[in-house]
Amino acid sequence: MKLKEVGKVLVLVLALFGIYNISVSAAFWAMDEHPMIHDPSTIKEGDTWWTFGTGEEDGNGIRVIYSQDGLNWNEAPVIFPEPLSWWSDYVPNHTSAQWAPDIQYYDGRYWLYYSVSSFGSNNSFVGLVSTESIASGNWRDDGLVVRSTTNDNYNAIDGDLVIDEYGQPWLSFGSFWSGIKLTRLDSNTMKPTGSMHSIAARPDHPDGAVEAPSITYRNGYYYLFVSFDKCCNGLDSTYKVAVGRSTSITGPYEDKVGQNMLYGGGTIFDTGNDKWVAPGHQDVYNNNIFVRHAYDADSNGLPRLLINDLYWDSQGWPTY
Repeated sequence: MKLKEVGKVLVLVLALFGIYNISVSAAFWAMDEHPMIHDPSTIKEGDTWWTFGTGEEDGNGIRVIYSQDGLNWNEAPVIFPEPLSWWSDYVPNHTSAQWAPDIQYYDGRYWLYYSVSSFGSNNSFVGLVSTESIASGNWRDDGLVVRSTTNDNYNAIDGDLVIDEYGQPWLSFGSFWSGIKLTRLDSNTMKPTGSMHSIAARPDHPDGAVEAPSITYRNGYYYLFVSFDKCCNGLDSTYKVAVGRSTSITGPYEDKVGQNMLYGGGTIFDTGNDKWVAPGHQDVYNNNIFVRHAYDADSNGLPRLLINDLYWDSQGWPTY
């Protein structure tokens, strides 16, 4: 039995006797050391867990780590050790590290959406690579997916692939500006087709601070997780995770009190604690795994990978 499973069994036994009153769902995966990573997205291929994250400030590419048990992690080679030549056609002054990858499996391939931008600018794009096997390390360049320029009122980063209840792929994306967008994808090219929908925004926030969408479908509802407020300032970050849901993938998404996320709504889901500060840029895998980064107060604010088992309450809302 794995370590995290032993811990959950122990908590359940103690709870039955009234000795332990903390919910089993509050436990973090008990990693020996939480690896450093920003903007994680996680998937399992065979017996191996893979997590992709934003590249280091002083290096190129998308970071890749892997684990056989979800607890002990190793480094794999980065994707894009050198920038692709066509990136500068759209973002001439892009950073060397690529941002906010999202990994999903669909129709026999693993699809990895990633962001190319320069910090604080909406001259950005979401690109795509894919493979039949993550372990092979053989990624196909599938090119540009969606872009934004300084003439747009949105920012084309933080792409997230979601498959709807009918098996149709969609891409959500967005960071600050006018918020979170959603577009349907062609199931052959995995590129946009049709209209762009607005699904979440914070019009009353001075910076419009919402980003990093992640959508999952469960029992008749689409759940939209987003990150509010400020990332990437270590222990001075103010990130937090919010959630709403809708019976339609295009919205409206409403929080627990019925407030539309397009007008600033969103039930706060995760604010962290004294140890793990400003959690955000979350990912939901298989409706039972909740992944994000947070800043480690015991390590001078280094960004660390956090994973929890995800649960659902009697009203159909997520909890952990």
